[in-house]
Amino acid sequence: MAGRRFDVADVVDVLQHWQAGRSDRQLSRSFGMGRNRVARITSAAETAGLTPGGAPLARQEWEQRVPELFRGRAVPRPGDGQDELSHVHDSIVAGLTASTVTTVWQRMHDEAGIHASLSTFRRYVRQNIRMVRPEDVTVRKEVTPPGEVAEVDYGRLGRWFDALDDRWRTVQAFVMTLAYSRMVFVQPVLSCDQSSWVAAHVAAFAFFGGVPAQIRLDNLKTGVLRADIYDPQLNRAYAELAVHSGTLLDPCRAGKPKDKPRVERNMPYVRDSFWSGRDFDRVRAMQDGAIRWCGGTAAHRPHGDLPGTVGEIFRRLEHPALRPLPADPFEIAHWATATVHPDCRVQVQRRFYSVPWTNVGKRVHVRVGEKLAHVYDGGTLIKTHLLRPGERHYLDLADYPEQKVAFLQRTPAWCRRRAAELGPAVQALVDELLAGPHPLACLRQAQGIVRLADVHPAAELDAACARALVADGSLRTVRNILALPRSAEETPHSSSAGAFLHGQQVLLTGTPS
Repeated sequence: MAGRRFDVADVVDVLQHWQAGRSDRQLSRSFGMGRNRVARITSAAETAGLTPGGAPLARQEWEQRVPELFRGRAVPRPGDGQDELSHVHDSIVAGLTASTVTTVWQRMHDEAGIHASLSTFRRYVRQNIRMVRPEDVTVRKEVTPPGEVAEVDYGRLGRWFDALDDRWRTVQAFVMTLAYSRMVFVQPVLSCDQSSWVAAHVAAFAFFGGVPAQIRLDNLKTGVLRADIYDPQLNRAYAELAVHSGTLLDPCRAGKPKDKPRVERNMPYVRDSFWSGRDFDRVRAMQDGAIRWCGGTAAHRPHGDLPGTVGEIFRRLEHPALRPLPADPFEIAHWATATVHPDCRVQVQRRFYSVPWTNVGKRVHVRVGEKLAHVYDGGTLIKTHLLRPGERHYLDLADYPEQKVAFLQRTPAWCRRRAAELGPAVQALVDELLAGPHPLACLRQAQGIVRLADVHPAAELDAACARALVADGSLRTVRNILALPRSAEETPHSSSAGAFLHGQQVLLTGTPS
């Protein structure tokens, strides 16, 4: 039988009156149905063997018969699900002994043909079978005083095509909601790192024109961000912001979104009202659009618990209660933990900083600010570097062992000064080496000559340099002279060859001239 579906309750009312002897015309007028519809109902009953004036059936019996009379077309009226479920009460109880409420509803919906919705099924179970569990109870929180609490979180907005990088990127939204007025601040970001998290707080305080007394945030176990962003004990930059602004950081329990319900409820609203259907050509335009939306659309919505709009309550009650902004701007710093390598350096954000060599192998804390980089061993400051734009390597030779850097510290000026202390010949030889067109090319020889004073007396070195000046004036010559035995140096030269002392005439004629 094709046609409209029948509500079980309406059919039962018609059949009860039909069985009492009322005509189709009278039933049509009483129940506001068309005569054809009434006729289809009564004819279906007659086809099933029922007759007017017969033994009356109870309403519950009619409710059981109607689905059979109009198989596939009779549905319970909204609100009548409880009556439908009462007929299968025992089956529900038996099913709940081994399965969950959702599973029992699904099986009875598929196998027994019940029409009650899942929410109606749950309500019936709570009211008639099981006691309410403590975790099912929602405790409405007291209204927080103005200016006391702000709730913060990150939420995914969606995908955005970055034309500059020619790729799709995921956009997250930093959201801060004032608990009393529901005033919201939104800042879209592409990176959820430590610096972005702290910078978003600074921007939110500037937008509100004040600082709340307490900030509720996710516990580090939620996994929305990296753990070092959410733990005030580890994220020292975030803790510095709290001290500078005079606010208290209050991490919520893991997996308990009701600890900060206002910002959680705002996430879908931000995603739908601000983000959906909009297109932005760059991140700056995206963030500017979010600020306009916060001060416009979001501020003009009704509060819900208090009379007036969110913006009106914020301006009239909450803004005066916020703590004033700090007089000095906050310096956003990046904190990191790094290991001091054997070359006495640590690496943070693609920069290298030297550290005193006694800390090699240690795990140290590095704070990179806008102008200075500080390195801490626990709570002790062990090194400070002045940052310069564009520079990546910060090296202080004083951080290395003296014997390791002595060679690097011997500049041409140092060599000349040291040579003058060792003797005039040493000074003359060093000056000659460094006076050429390429003095740095001969710097190693000059350093080597001066270094010879570590193993030879200054007088011997000066004498060797004097003799080397007569020759080629090289480091090798000086070394060879100093390597000769002292007896070979001091013994006068002698020859056993005879001397021709009588002149050329004797040599040629045999007679002296």
